Amino acid sequence: MWKINSWRNYRAKHIPKYPDTNHLLEVEKTLKSFPPLVFAGEVRSLKRSLAAVTEGRGFLLQGGDCAESFTEFNADNIRDTFRVILQMAVILTSGINLPVVKVGRMAGQFAKPRSNSVEKINGVELPSYNGDIINGIQFKERERRPDPDRLLKAYSQAASTLNLVRAFADGGYADLRHVNSWNMGFVKSGPQGERYRYLANQIQDSLNFMDALGINSSNTPQLRRASYFTSHESLLLPYEEALTRVDSTSGNIYNTSAHFVWIGDRTRFLDSAHVEFCRGIQNPIGIKCGPSLRPDDLIKLLDILNPKDEAGRITLITRYGYEKVKKYLPKLIGKVQKEGRSVIWSCDPMHGNTIKSSKGIKTRIFDKILSEVKENILIHKAEGSYPGGIHLEMTGQNVTECIGGLDEISEEDLSDRYHTHCDPRLNANQAIELAFLIADELKKNGH
Repeated sequence: MWKINSWRNYRAKHIPKYPDTNHLLEVEKTLKSFPPLVFAGEVRSLKRSLAAVTEGRGFLLQGGDCAESFTEFNADNIRDTFRVILQMAVILTSGINLPVVKVGRMAGQFAKPRSNSVEKINGVELPSYNGDIINGIQFKERERRPDPDRLLKAYSQAASTLNLVRAFADGGYADLRHVNSWNMGFVKSGPQGERYRYLANQIQDSLNFMDALGINSSNTPQLRRASYFTSHESLLLPYEEALTRVDSTSGNIYNTSAHFVWIGDRTRFLDSAHVEFCRGIQNPIGIKCGPSLRPDDLIKLLDILNPKDEAGRITLITRYGYEKVKKYLPKLIGKVQKEGRSVIWSCDPMHGNTIKSSKGIKTRIFDKILSEVKENILIHKAEGSYPGGIHLEMTGQNVTECIGGLDEISEEDLSDRYHTHCDPRLNANQAIELAFLIADELKKNGH
């Protein structure tokens, strides 16, 4: 029988061992007394939108930081990421003529599983950095010690982020005319941007036409507001449990730390504590699907997490790498279709395409990211399934972490503005360019 804490009886990987367990219990107790970060009605609204995506009547855009940082937390960074996601959504909507569900990797993406539990530098060995909610990024013994008080700081930062995002979404910042003017600025920013001007002009022509009919943001609230949701990996289960509540209106149980949570590729094994926790909450759930996931095991996971086959409940986030997607994705699609399961197929073209530069800097190549997206779309077309989403690590900042794109970032440029706390992110221009290319590719393939 599932309980909010029943996950504690299962195998829990990538959860730190805190030196002071009593302190952790005190922090958990404090968190349980705090207000929810998101509300059950918002989660239900997202699930309805995702159900439409499942049926091919929408598209899921999920993007944001690899790992949110306490030190880089500020209003400008939140605004810029929010703005880029809005820009991408408008581009995709115009290209495929479908509503786009906007979900940010923000207000909770503080924890990261690591390949190695320890890091060694100059003969000194310390625990690996696991995200700001757990320990510090500086290579110092005190910083790398798991600290329960970081859970409280994460909550505070998440609450502030959500407060600002809600203001942006409802207060006029998301006005469609503003968003498209930003896109027009992008295509005018240099000669290479001209290749995307046609679509941007089409959007502007549509807005002008509606304005001529008297349909504008002054009399049509939908044009000045945006539905926007948050997500993160459900990794640090003590934090997730503390923010899981019974909805007073329905009696159902929701994780109020985010609207949408996902189970990572490292924690989605069948007897996982993370799977056990997620099966009992009513939030939409993502499952990261890498090369190690066998089709039969995926069906078993779906049996556990979505026994009623509820549309909008499950998003399969495939992450293979451009060279491996042909080998693994068709088998997974075939099995899911044979079993008749309702899922969203979302492509994560980031994680399977991580490399190290000649100087040892972790990076990703824009063209390889695009290649996996294209292969993903072609495979779905061949299999008769719907490529319903994209999942990106990106930022609204002008960073130099991924190679290529219109900015023509080179390997030598990486050290200029390399700010990520974990994995390399697409910068604002790269993310917007990718949205144009995805829209074009989906349109070409009949979506």
